[in-house]
Amino acid sequence: MNLLVFEYASAMGIKDPALTAEGKAMLRGLTCDLECIPASYLISKHIDAIEGSECQPIIIGETVEDWVSSNISNFDYCLPVAPEEDFILCGLTRLIEKNGVRVIGSDSDAVRICSDKYLTYNLLKDNVPTIPTYRIPWDEVELHARNISHNKVVKPADGVSCSAVQVVDSETSFKDAATRVRAVSSLPYFLMQDYVEGTSASVSLISNGKEALPLSLNQQNISHQDGIMDYNGGKVPLSHPMENEAISVAKTAVESINGLKGYIGVDLILGEEEVHLVEINSRITTPYVALRNMLNFNLGEAVVNAVVHGELPGKFVLEREIEIQKKDNRLHLKVIN
Repeated sequence: MNLLVFEYASAMGIKDPALTAEGKAMLRGLTCDLECIPASYLISKHIDAIEGSECQPIIIGETVEDWVSSNISNFDYCLPVAPEEDFILCGLTRLIEKNGVRVIGSDSDAVRICSDKYLTYNLLKDNVPTIPTYRIPWDEVELHARNISHNKVVKPADGVSCSAVQVVDSETSFKDAATRVRAVSSLPYFLMQDYVEGTSASVSLISNGKEALPLSLNQQNISHQDGIMDYNGGKVPLSHPMENEAISVAKTAVESINGLKGYIGVDLILGEEEVHLVEINSRITTPYVALRNMLNFNLGEAVVNAVVHGELPGKFVLEREIEIQKKDNRLHLKVIN
């Protein structure tokens, strides 16, 4: 198997650790897991290659898009990890598909749906419990700002992680949040959601395109300061009274979108009596770096087998509990049990 892996930030040479800590950790985990194939991986000439990996680094000096356009046809398969913002992951997935290379991940149409949270909401609102979501065009900011009287969440429709996500409760905070969103999103609209109390969580799954296998429920450590949300890590797995419901909602959501394959992360809010779906990430997500150290099988190899052969792992166990700590723009794993 001639497989190429890349993680967008490290392949682009982005050096801001606030943006690259999670990406580099995911790339390191993937290259270790895929030594059995083995895979090649892209790395910018401005970034150090992954130490201790037997996967072959391909050092590049141009943009990922330019390199992929010129060289991807030399590979049979490609596993991309890239952000949803500005539809970067969608564009790269379509480029890979256009060149006749099979993606170890979701189809571009599925990535497109998951990259726009409003499309995801509209598609899933009748299938799983979702959070009421409203699309706000930029020319209607003043109109909606006047009607803010209690907590709402303002966010980019194409955002990644907690970028520009803010809880607002007044006309002023709504306008400030809209300004923050406009700085990071190229879409002609943004989203406003009802604010739902509960535990921030995610479910990690592997899908073969027909059936999704939930691997773990994960805690998300999200802080609020002046209404601004920030992701600070989490814990894998999370024990919660709504665990079974959360896993069921995530599995149903993934299986409701045609073309979702490979590793997928589903973000949720766990209330006392109900689970609400927040969004779907059609790519490797941060809990991967912990899960690969906990499962009794090779997670990277399992992702490949799910897409290429349609095979999902059988009975499995999580062998420990790991806390993911994001401190000083670095990602740390702490074994709890």
